[in-house]
This record gives sequence, C-alpha cells and structure tokens, in this order.
Amino acid sequence: MRKLLLYLIIISTGIVFITRLFYLQIYNTSFAALSEDNAIKVLYDYPQRGAIYDRNGKLLVTNQPSYDVMVIPRELKPFDTLEFCSILKISKKRLVKQLNKARAYSPRVPSVVIPQLTKDEYAYLQEKMRKFEGFFIQKRSLRDYYTVNASNVLGYIGEVNDALIKKDPYYLSGDLIGIDGVEKQYEKELRGVKGIKRIQKDKHNRDIGPYKNGKYDTLPINGKDLTITIDENLQAYGQKLMENKRGGIVVLEPSSGEILALVTAPSYKPELLVGRKRSPNFTKLYYDTIAKPLFDRGLKGQYSPGSPFKTINALIGLQEGVVTPQETFSCRMGYYYGRKKTRFGCHAHRSPLSMVPGIANSCNAYFANVYLRIINKYETPQEGIDVWRKHVMSFGLGDYLGNDLSAGDKGKIPDSKYYNRVSEFPKYKWYATRTISNSIGQGEVLATPIQLANMTAAIANRGYFYTPHIIKMIDGQPIQEERFTKPKYTTIDKQFFEPVVDGMREVFVQGTASHLQSKDIEICGKTGTVENFAIIDGVKTQLTDHSVFVAFAPKDNPKIAMAVFIENGYYGARYAGRIATLMIEKHLKGEIERKDLEDWVLSHSLEEEYAKPYSGEPFKINQ
Repeated sequence: MRKLLLYLIIISTGIVFITRLFYLQIYNTSFAALSEDNAIKVLYDYPQRGAIYDRNGKLLVTNQPSYDVMVIPRELKPFDTLEFCSILKISKKRLVKQLNKARAYSPRVPSVVIPQLTKDEYAYLQEKMRKFEGFFIQKRSLRDYYTVNASNVLGYIGEVNDALIKKDPYYLSGDLIGIDGVEKQYEKELRGVKGIKRIQKDKHNRDIGPYKNGKYDTLPINGKDLTITIDENLQAYGQKLMENKRGGIVVLEPSSGEILALVTAPSYKPELLVGRKRSPNFTKLYYDTIAKPLFDRGLKGQYSPGSPFKTINALIGLQEGVVTPQETFSCRMGYYYGRKKTRFGCHAHRSPLSMVPGIANSCNAYFANVYLRIINKYETPQEGIDVWRKHVMSFGLGDYLGNDLSAGDKGKIPDSKYYNRVSEFPKYKWYATRTISNSIGQGEVLATPIQLANMTAAIANRGYFYTPHIIKMIDGQPIQEERFTKPKYTTIDKQFFEPVVDGMREVFVQGTASHLQSKDIEICGKTGTVENFAIIDGVKTQLTDHSVFVAFAPKDNPKIAMAVFIENGYYGARYAGRIATLMIEKHLKGEIERKDLEDWVLSHSLEEEYAKPYSGEPFKINQ
C-alpha cells in the first residue's frame, strides 16, 4: 500500500509539472505575461466598440478612428526630441514626463505618450515614424455621437487608471474604458476582445517575423451592439422642455419597467467628453458646483416627495383598514392637534372630503387623519411607524431599485430607530404627531425622481412593478434577466387601488390640475408643492418651493408613467404638471395638441430664481 502511494505521489507531481509547463509554453496568453516576454513582442489589435441604438433602432453612438503614440522604453534609440515635440505640439518637459512614467510602468510593455491624435497629425507623423525608433502608432476607437441628448444615460469612455490595471489584467496603460452610464454598466459587452499579434525577436532585439508563423495570433472580436430602452425623440423633447430649468424627468413603461426617457437638467453635450479635450472639459463641468451638469438629478437628486406621497398613505390606510373610501374628514384650513392645538395647514377647498376628492384637492387635513390612524392602530408609535415603513418600501422607495444604471441614491424612509435616535423626548416617548409631516411627503421622507416614477408605475399597474432598466437588447437578443422580467408586488391588495386611481383621475377632471387636461387621454396624476430649505448664514431659511408632478396614462392599460421634479418651480401644476402633460401627449399622440402649455413652458425660465444668492445644499433637504 505504501509503495502504491509513493508511485501515485510521483505520478501526480509529474502530471502537475507537465501541465504547468504546457500551459506556460502553449496556452498562457495573459496580456501582461506576453508583454514581458523578452523573446516575443506583443502587438494588440483593438476591436470596434459596440454601437448603441435607441428603442426604435435610431443610432446614438458609434465609433471614429483614433491614434495613440506609444513607446516601448527599452527599445528607444536617441532621437531628435525637438522635432518630435514640434510634430506633436507638446513641450519637451511633457515628453520627458511621459517617458519617465512609461519606464516606471514597464520598460518592455507599450505605454501611451500622446493619446488620440487627429487624422492630420497621424498622417504627418506616420511619414516620419522611421526616425523615432521605439515609438509606434496604435489605432483605437473613440466614440462618435449621433445625438446631443442623453449624455447622462450614455456616459462616456476614458483612459484606465493604475488601480484598474492592477485589478483587471485585461487592461493595459492607455486602454479606454466606460466611465459612466451605459458605457460603464455594459463595458464588458461593449468593449469586445483584443486581437493579439506575436512577433519573434532575435538576441539583438530585432524583429524576425511572426512567432511560430502566427499560429497563436488571434483576431479582434468586436464589441456587441446595444439597444437601450430610451426613446430618443421623447428624450430630446424632455431636454428641450427643461431648458433654463433644473430638475429631472423620468418616464417609464409600466408594463415592462423600461425607461423611456431619463432627463436631467442642466446637462451637457456628449461630444464634450471625447478626445484630447475631454480632460479640460470634464474639469470645467465637474467644478460647476452651481448648475452641477454632471449630477444626474433623475437618479441621484434626493428630495421630499411632497403631495404625490399622499397616494401611498391612502393605500396604506385602506390596507390597514383604518379608513374607507367613503369616510369623510373635515378641513378647517388645516388639521389641529395637541394640547396647544398646533395647526397643520392646508389650502382652501370644500369640506368635508372623502378619499377621491381628498386626493383631487390634495387636502392635508384628510391625509393627516389617515396617517395618524395608521400609526396609532398599533400599541406603540414605534410599532406603527415600522409597519407603515414596510408598506412604503414595497413600492421601491427608501432603497436602491436594483436597476442597471450606473448611478443612484437610496432616498430615505424613516423607521422607529431613527425617531428614537433624533427625538427630543427622553426614553423614546414620542407620539405619532411627531412624524405628522410624513403624511404629506414633507417630513423626513426623501425620494429620487426615478423612485417616484416607479411608485407611480406600481399604482398604474394596481399593485406591482417591474424593476426600471435601460437595456432592451444585446446584439439583437432581447434581455431575459429575471430581475427585469419578473414583477415585484407591493404589500397592498389589488382592490384598494381603484379609489386612489379614481382620485388621481379627478386631479385632472376637477382637482389641482384640471386646467392641464389633454383631449382624448385619461391622465391620472398628482400635483406636489415641496417646501425647500437651505442654510443661509447658519440659519435654516425657506426658499422658493419645488414643483413636482407624477402621472400615468391612460387610466386603464397604461402605456406611460412618470415623475417630473423642477427645483424652485413654485407649485406642482405650474411647471412640473405642464411638462408631464406635454410628455404624455408626445409619447401617446406623437404630436403636441396643448400648444398653449408648450409655449408657456418654452418661454418661461427659472434662471433668475437660481441666480438668487444663497449657500446650502439644494438636493438633500429636511434631513
């Protein structure tokens, strides 16, 4: 037995050594390992990056040729630095810096000296390359944009950094990678696979031909083309409506979760982040701390949701059995509570109101009553708030949605631990009225526009939603990922949605958006006016309110759901409501019939509002 074991050990060891030797000599195609091989010179043939199309097959992004000047430091021979710098229009100081950086990276591996030459620069230099031994020109691809919209969706590509090179051996110095948006999220699909050519070198480091007659060379594999869910025409129209305004528009298809438009304003033209001008342009955009064009407000803007959140409290009240659609509540210009009869204000409207007119007229007193009943149903306010929170989060609020977008924020739905921590009362002795602002989406609740659009889609579907996503097809094949094709259900039973939907329809019939109706379209929506605070000279100061609006249409079998958020836009129907109606018309009718609304939106600017001096962070308020 021991003799047999000894033979097995010897045989096993031999197999391991032979396998490793075979792997190193035949199959090891690691980019880094091949590049460091003294006897073999490795050249890369870069593939074409995949193109990007909109949902209707319209080309959004393709490629244009680019040429990088590369150097292999150990192959450098003395050359005329002044002539070289003159051709490339760079200083000798910069050239020396780049050469030192290349030597530090690797004396044998190619490094970029000057990236992204123009065609003219390339043609002129190519004629003189024989004079500069150790240098060569590497052909790559830069992005070529066929749209001036959706820069926040598409993202951009840039040069890999040292940390990424160490993390992923596929990338070498000078390689380009998706930095943001679709380019980042679907980098592996878009980038393709490099082709490899191996050149045999003699003992004098001279090229003597293809290694093993090119037996192990490979051709590049182009990246896969992507079709995204965006409707470029709708995206462009939304961008047009948002000129001279700040905020976001998110439009979803309720039946699939596909993102039809994702508008942030202000934005920038995608072409600004292409080529050698990318770095100075990016710096300029990055340091614009006022307009923040690189900040995607649709995905990352965390705001109090305002009155659209009342629809959620109505649904929770019905589910918890603390209110019926027919029950009415009185409103005396607000709701009064506590021993001091503190007033929770409201605007003028008829009273008393049941649920449908309560939604249509956006009555604060109605929803204060419903909310307090939800919390007080349970033995302690802590238990009540946690039950309430569970219902709210089932609509995709208060956490990441799990979409395929490269940016986003969680928003905030407070729980009992939060109030226990921040409450001014000892031993957790706070009451439901401590949190009463949550009843109208104006308390500690924060949501992003995409979360509000998703919430609206869940209401439109009467209780379920599909995870919002930007990808539609990869190389012509529809996506099949379960996370995008499987519906997610809320904690609210289907039968409770109809009175809320009816209330949202009445918003357009006789409520706060009755002047925004569109002929022949049953739009359901909810206006919102969100209080806006900033810190000025150390004092919390109220500024011009934000305008918010959520809507879906048609009422039955909805084709579109959306959220519009306009910073400092006054009240909900003023800017956000008008824009929502126009976007719905554009999508469902293909043309605009409410020219009066369009003319008003296009002729009004909020730049004067934004020019008012203040200090503070406008995106994260009421925390």
